[in-house]
Amino acid sequence: MDKQSEITKQQKNEDKILVARILDKLKFAQSRNKLESTDFLDLRQQSIIREMLELRRYDNYIFFGGYDDAERNIVAFSSNLEYINQEEINNLLSIIRITLPNNLQGQYEHRIYLGGLMKLGIKREKIGDIIVRNDGADIIVKQDLAEYLKDNLKGLTRFQKSNIEIHKIDELIYIKPKKEIIKINIPSMRLDCIVGELARCSRNDANKILEAERVFVNFKEEIRPSKNIVEGDYITIRGKGRFKINKILGTTKSGRISLEIEK
Repeated sequence: MDKQSEITKQQKNEDKILVARILDKLKFAQSRNKLESTDFLDLRQQSIIREMLELRRYDNYIFFGGYDDAERNIVAFSSNLEYINQEEINNLLSIIRITLPNNLQGQYEHRIYLGGLMKLGIKREKIGDIIVRNDGADIIVKQDLAEYLKDNLKGLTRFQKSNIEIHKIDELIYIKPKKEIIKINIPSMRLDCIVGELARCSRNDANKILEAERVFVNFKEEIRPSKNIVEGDYITIRGKGRFKINKILGTTKSGRISLEIEK
């Protein structure tokens, strides 16, 4: 079995386990007539669950990550969606607000906060989005984890002099990031061609990035250089960012394909 087949098989097994867990939550919500919620799901997982729920024609659920543009969301289920009010949904989540001392402001990136959480043994699915600001960050978590994090983050050297507080989810400090529109010209819609342009490297180096398992198409790992990309696809390159293929603008005089990309 080649590497891509192994990845595909492993991913399918993980997806089956995910769907089974979600169905268990759904059954509990229906049988107990109470609100049930999942851990945080990434965009790929959310896509799988939305498709599954639509196929089952089940509509008593809400995806919620604390704010409208949240990337990581929980799913909340109820036997009757009409009885779910926003306050009840809000109470599922809390914010851990870290305010850095003056000498560290502007120096901490997303990976610093995530790395600290990992050091505490927290699994990624227990953490929602991490909203980084110059003076610190708001970390979205399930409410039942908030007190533990507040008590233990102070024990990490990187946060010893920081102020750490728990806030309600509706007190989230969020500034919508600006999206950058760029244009690239490529010889074909092959993944390696597009990765090369987006990562600003040669085609050979683009293939090395793919082989290193750093590229995701529509939130699924992809190592095939010949993978055909279409309008609307998302391409994530670890270390470079996430890109959406907005439009195929046409063909240049030299026969190259012109694309509009949203970064």
